[in-house]
Amino acid sequence: GGGDDFGNALSKLIESVEANTGEANQAVAAMNDGTGDVHTAMLALQRAEVSMQLTVQVRNKLVQAYQDLMRMPI
Repeated sequence: GGGDDFGNALSKLIESVEANTGEANQAVAAMNDGTGDVHTAMLALQRAEVSMQLTVQVRNKLVQAYQDLMRMPI
């Protein structure tokens, strides 16, 4: 049910972060080699940073929700 959908969404989010990080690394390497430009590298780095920040915020909310559940009386 809903748990599978949520798990798939988290997996896609993590895959997106990994892809953005890989693209940023490639863009920086291309810039260092002289085959890429600074603009492309900066955009790729910014995209990777924003996706990482989103992932960290999602993680923080999940941890907070778990802690709230653990504090609930039975």
